[in-house]
Amino acid sequence: MTNEFIVVSTPYLPGYRITKTIGFTWGLIVRSRGLGRNITAGLRSLAGGEIHEYTQLLNQSREEALARLKEHATSLGANAVIGVAFDSSETGGIMTEVLAYGTAGVVEKDTAPAGPVRLA
Repeated sequence: MTNEFIVVSTPYLPGYRITKTIGFTWGLIVRSRGLGRNITAGLRSLAGGEIHEYTQLLNQSREEALARLKEHATSLGANAVIGVAFDSSETGGIMTEVLAYGTAGVVEKDTAPAGPVRLA
């Protein structure tokens, strides 16, 4: 097993071998925008352009969802998550759900020399 925890959005991991697929893993967070942010963002939206308060909130939410994904995968015995993706939705008009998900697995460095990719 490697000492680092690897997270990739691809279905493969160059330089590593997937030795075990554990299964589906996820990290979820639901956040409220809060009254202060809604007021500030509402005023900012009148002028148009990026609403920095929401951008910051969503970036923080994605980081937290990713951290929870890693935590869940680690608890399953994984040292990597393959095929990571994000999904988000709004709940009740005031809350945002952010989900990070992928396939937990165990990987190890591949010492074999690289060769061409073959699909069949």
